[in-house]
Amino acid sequence: MYWLKVANFLITNVQYTEKAGIVHSISPHKLRHFLFTWMKKQGVDDALLQPYSGHESRQSLEIYSKLSLGDAQPIYDSKIKDFPV
Repeated sequence: MYWLKVANFLITNVQYTEKAGIVHSISPHKLRHFLFTWMKKQGVDDALLQPYSGHESRQSLEIYSKLSLGDAQPIYDSKIKDFPV
């Protein structure tokens, strides 16, 4: 039964990545990481995420709080011009 669920997930994952125009497949781990990062950006508290994350402590959820490069790049670009070199 477990493997049937895994196979079903993988088939569905491939279908949605193709439909979205994503060239590379998304692993379940990357999908989970994306989901929790997105939820953190939406302001969902760690206390609510922790039971669903599989992490034993809220401290482990800090990885999902980190900015993505896409979020950081505009700030970097606006500040780097003032770097005194």
